[in-house]
Amino acid sequence: MTEHSSDLVKRVANLLIEKNLLLVTAESCTGGLIAATCTEQAGSSNWFDRGFVTYSNQSKQDMLGVPAHVIDKYGAVSQQVVEAMARGAYIASGSENRIAISVSGIAGPDGGTPEKPVGTVWVGLFDGKTTHSRLLQLSGSRSDIRIATLNDVLGSMLVSWLSRK
Repeated sequence: MTEHSSDLVKRVANLLIEKNLLLVTAESCTGGLIAATCTEQAGSSNWFDRGFVTYSNQSKQDMLGVPAHVIDKYGAVSQQVVEAMARGAYIASGSENRIAISVSGIAGPDGGTPEKPVGTVWVGLFDGKTTHSRLLQLSGSRSDIRIATLNDVLGSMLVSWLSRK
């Protein structure tokens, strides 16, 4: 974990505890990195509930209830899929006092297309009422893209959302 990531986790932890919320993650291209980084912090059981690693399309369907027709129509790396992943993780976790984040992207070095090049990552959040998502266009190595996604989810997505609530 980088020092920046560690600082972000501490901020997220404090905000989740303050708001009496538990975090749920649904990760594809980060492969559990967000959950692992969160649970590396002592005391994370006070604010981290569970993580789903749904790397394959089938696992997105089986574990999170993402409809196959949504994956077929938009692709696994899409706003529609990442929003369905966040909602599915939220529902699968029991919902009460939870916030779910989701990630699906192309970390590379292969797998990119002209429409969705390597570094295309969608991140999502569902709080039980509203869904937020956004597109990231990242660059660098596979590791760089995964770490940048981690930091964006922790900082821009979670800290920003939790600070406003």
